[in-house]
Amino acid sequence: MNLRPALLPALGVFAAAARHQNFAHAAEELHLTASAVSHHIRKLESLLGVALFQRHARGVKLTQEGRQLADAATAALTDIEGVAANLRHADGVSVLRVTTLHSLAYCWLLPRLPRFTALHPHIRLQLDTGTALTRFDEGGPDLGIRHGPGQWQGLTAQHLMDDELFPVASPGLPGVEAVKTPRDIARLPLVTDLALQGWRDWFRAAGVRGLRLPEMHSFSDSTDVMRASVYGVGAALARKVIAQPYLQRYELIRLPGPSLKARFAYYVVHPSHRAPRPAALAFIDWLKAEAEDERTPLPPIPADLLGR
Repeated sequence: MNLRPALLPALGVFAAAARHQNFAHAAEELHLTASAVSHHIRKLESLLGVALFQRHARGVKLTQEGRQLADAATAALTDIEGVAANLRHADGVSVLRVTTLHSLAYCWLLPRLPRFTALHPHIRLQLDTGTALTRFDEGGPDLGIRHGPGQWQGLTAQHLMDDELFPVASPGLPGVEAVKTPRDIARLPLVTDLALQGWRDWFRAAGVRGLRLPEMHSFSDSTDVMRASVYGVGAALARKVIAQPYLQRYELIRLPGPSLKARFAYYVVHPSHRAPRPAALAFIDWLKAEAEDERTPLPPIPADLLGR
C-alpha cells in the first residue's frame, strides 16, 4: 500500500503536535482549529494501525510508537526545510534569524558584527531584539542569545559568557569626585533596572551595612540605564558586558568597590527539536570565539578626565 499521498499532509500536523504535546498549541502554530489537528492525527493513526498519543484529561502524551515517528518526521522535515532554504537562495546567500536582548545587541554584538560579516559574506542576518521570549516555532528564529539560568523548555542552551556587576557613573556627575569608598556611592543619585540583582546586593557584597538607600530612578531596559547614567541622571550598577563600550569611550567611569558575580549568564539557544543549520553553527562558533576574545582590554582612564 502506498501511504505517501495520505501520510504527507498529516505528518506536518503530527510533527507540530508532537513537539508541543498539545493539540491547541499545534493548531495555533499551523493556523488550524484544534479539531482539524485531532482529525489529522486520528487519520494518521488509522492508516498506521497504532496509537500515536495517549489521551488523558489534562492533554496528550506521545506513545512509544508516536515518539519513534516524531523523531523520524522531525528529522525529515528539518532536512526538507534546509534544502528549501538553499533553493530559495540559489545565489549562495543564506539567511540567519537571530533573537537577542536589545542591550546585548547594542553594546556587545553590533560592534563585533563586522568581523562576522567579513568571515561569512554569504550569510545575511535578521536580528530581532524584542523584549518578550520568542517562540521558536517553524518559521521563527534559528537561534537566540538569552540572559538567564541556562534552562528553557524546548531549547538547547550552550554557555556563552558569565557576567559581573559593578558601579559606574558619568565623570561629570556632581559629587562623583568625592567618592572614595563604596559607602560614598549612596550619597549620589542612583539609577536601576528591573533585574533580580540590584544595588542592595552590591552594597552587601561591598561590606556596607546599615545603609538606607534613597529612592532610585528606574528603567525597564539596561541600555536606558546606561544612557541615563552617561547623561548624568545618576550612578548605575552596570553589567560588565553592557558597560564595556561606555567605559572604553570614557562616557562612564568605574566607581570604588568590588565586582559582584551575576547570578545569570549569557547562553546561545536553539530549538531542541531540530539541528542547527550550517549558518547557525558558524554563528555559534563565532560567538563563542568573540566571548573568549581579550584583544580589546579597557584602556586606563586619563587623570585629567577625572579632574584629579
